[in-house]
Amino acid sequence: MSSNGKDYTYTGHGTNDQGNHYCSRDYGSSGSGYHYSNTDGSYYYSNPNGSTYYNSGTGYSQYTTPSGDTHKSNGSSK
Repeated sequence: MSSNGKDYTYTGHGTNDQGNHYCSRDYGSSGSGYHYSNTDGSYYYSNPNGSTYYNSGTGYSQYTTPSGDTHKSNGSSK
C-alpha cells in the first residue's frame, strides 16, 4: 500500500507526441496498469487483471474482460 492510501503507486506519467496524457501504476503483486486521456476527449484504461476499457468521449464505450469477452455500448467510435 502506498502512502496515498491507495492500493497502487504511480510509476510514470507525462504527455506523448500527440498531446495525450498517460499515467502508469504499479499494483504490487497484482501487476501494473495504465491509462491514456486523449486530446479528442477519449480515454483508455488497461488494468492489472488484463481487462481494458475504452470510452470515445462521444457515447461509445468498450469493455474487454480479463478472459477476452468484449462488451460495447452504442455511440460513435473514433
